[in-house]
Amino acid sequence: MSAAVITLIVLGVVALFFVTEAIPLAIAAMGGAIALGILGILPMKMVFSGLSNSTVVLFAGMFIIGAAMFHTGLAPLMGETVVKYAGKSENGLMLAVMFIAAALSTVTSNTGTTAALMPVVIGICAVAKIPASRQLMPLAFAAGLGGIVTLVGTPPNIIAAGALKAAGFEPFGFFEFAWIGIPLTIVGMLYMVFIGKHLLPKEQLSTDQEIEQEFEVAVRDSKKMWISGIIIVAVVIVMALDLKALPLEVAAIIGAMVAVLTGCLKEKQAYHSIDWVTIFLFAGMMPIATAMETSGAGKLIADVFVGMLGGAPTPMFVTSGLFILSCGLTQFMSNTASTALLAPIGISIAKGIGASPHAVLMAIAVAASCAFATPVGTPPNTLVLGPGNYKFMDYVKCGTGLVVLCAIVSIIIIPMVWPFYPK
Repeated sequence: MSAAVITLIVLGVVALFFVTEAIPLAIAAMGGAIALGILGILPMKMVFSGLSNSTVVLFAGMFIIGAAMFHTGLAPLMGETVVKYAGKSENGLMLAVMFIAAALSTVTSNTGTTAALMPVVIGICAVAKIPASRQLMPLAFAAGLGGIVTLVGTPPNIIAAGALKAAGFEPFGFFEFAWIGIPLTIVGMLYMVFIGKHLLPKEQLSTDQEIEQEFEVAVRDSKKMWISGIIIVAVVIVMALDLKALPLEVAAIIGAMVAVLTGCLKEKQAYHSIDWVTIFLFAGMMPIATAMETSGAGKLIADVFVGMLGGAPTPMFVTSGLFILSCGLTQFMSNTASTALLAPIGISIAKGIGASPHAVLMAIAVAASCAFATPVGTPPNTLVLGPGNYKFMDYVKCGTGLVVLCAIVSIIIIPMVWPFYPK
């Protein structure tokens, strides 16, 4: 049995455990990584490599910074301010949260945006007496959608543009993605307000209990509130500038260290604030995603798909099919890896049928950002898993509809903006 087939079997078992939740999500993810190591698909030194992944470190740092905002009383105060202007209605707050997250994600990391806004959103929920589970998933989805709008909003966009340039075609421009990114963001916001919210979990702890369970809110200290505020603003600015000398995870850890050193929260409180389910779930899926790439499992899926297209597929069929394939892979595989895998395939197929590859590449890149149906599809989804008290099926129920809607909108708009046979 080939390494690719073995990897797909392991992934299938992990996915089954995710859906049934017969065992905890983190154990299922780590168990899958360990199994791949024992079976020889991954070197044993790679099995726990996810724990040192930069995104995992970013998670930990931002959890601590978020806790500091609660311990000092800053997050509740910000929540009161937003509620004062946006009101306490669930829809009004959801639209405000999603708009802010999407706007920030156009020029900053969607992971960093979610991490920075999460404690603020929880604070808003506390003031409005709305369970955090009703707002955190919309926050994560909006961050993912906002990233589609610009070239630098998410890695798949950059990869698609780079693949076009490498193949001798005109690459996508900085704001060219906005033609599809803005409509998808608007559609996503409307979906969550009118449909998605009804699919979010309702049987949750009260917001006050959630806050008490995760953060011990201290008496408001104006000096420490200012310090924690400066910390989060500084971290967000550094993330937005995308400095090579200060990567996201380094900025987050420095911020967390400053929060502890300045007394915004104690060392033990910092450790307690980290959601370890999130950490181990993401860390376990990283080696599995790597195995999908290195074992050829991802390529095997792509090859089977290309074979199913037949001898002379139409450009619309190719674009639709690759959108579905990219979207399916990205639910369990890194969106960066899935785009890198499918981009050259898309260009090759487009050339073969004499069509412009721009529509095909745009479909692949956009689909790779539509990772809404699982908590491991994208870091923002994983980040809100613990604080939102979500289960795997909550993402499937709420996210699948959004994925389908994004697919329909994309298949309609993409060929209109990027014709298969431009004049």
